[in-house]
Amino acid sequence: MQNIKVALVGAGFMGRMHGEVYGALEGVDLVHVVDKDPARAQEVAAPHGASVSASLDDMPDVDVVDVCLPTDLHADFAVRALEAGRHVLCEKPMAISLPEADRMIEAAERAGKRLMIGHCIRFWPEYVELTRLVRSGELGRLLSLSLTRYSQFPTWGSDNWLADECRAGGAALDLHIHDTDYALHLMGGAPDTIASAGNVDARGVSHVSTTMTFGDVVVHTEGSWNLPPGTPFKMAFRATFERGAAIMDGGPLTVYTEDGARIPEMPKMAASAGGNIADLGGYYYELRYFYEALRDGAPTDRCTPESARLTLKTALEEIAAVKTARAVAA
Repeated sequence: MQNIKVALVGAGFMGRMHGEVYGALEGVDLVHVVDKDPARAQEVAAPHGASVSASLDDMPDVDVVDVCLPTDLHADFAVRALEAGRHVLCEKPMAISLPEADRMIEAAERAGKRLMIGHCIRFWPEYVELTRLVRSGELGRLLSLSLTRYSQFPTWGSDNWLADECRAGGAALDLHIHDTDYALHLMGGAPDTIASAGNVDARGVSHVSTTMTFGDVVVHTEGSWNLPPGTPFKMAFRATFERGAAIMDGGPLTVYTEDGARIPEMPKMAASAGGNIADLGGYYYELRYFYEALRDGAPTDRCTPESARLTLKTALEEIAAVKTARAVAA
């Protein structure tokens, strides 16, 4: 079987991350990199012997287009690639708006091609283990879950695009959406109730705190990027079960029961692409899942476009609630 040929569109922080992953994936060749900055494109392409261009129009024949562009460009580039007969892997969030997400889904359906959104936390080893604990029932029923994610403002975005709410959607849509997505993925769909509050600045919603209920399970999510420069990135969770707890907070995931504590062994893959992530693992397992599904003709049920649209819809509801509350308070 021939290797799957991939064109990577966008050679910024996330493009570099994906580029590292392609160096570790078997049966997949990164053959082309598209970026408006030729030097940046060449930096990502060189380890793979890939060609480069500044336009999607100059791309060679490939099987997959991997979109790692600013959020406001996701829909246009994904739709163009789908209409050209390529499968598409697109970074999260799916799009900047629901109509754009719908365009992507409709284009994939018309073309008969795969579309998967890169919600990497669904594949992050510690979160995968938490999902297993919840679904296996080995600690009893899940009672509550707290998910936290914060950092200084991310300055590594090209042209400082993350500071433009119209392009990035603020911390709520770029950072916090990881935990919104994981909550919906874990609980199997939309919450029964949702309430959000937070802070708004020139970059959009910079801090959001949301409480969701799924039946009698309470899930609290909190995300911020309005912390001072130098504040270290942190992602954490605390899950309380009938017969134990699973906690990741500044250290390894630890499972606590009446019999004591245990630390599940987690695979680690060092990343060197910069930004706030030192572990390549979540991106590796996400991309491997997509390409194995392509090779095997299997569905990508673990991350469907419809589920990514629901995540986007929920995050936009959080943003609207925060802005409404702030307007009323003013």
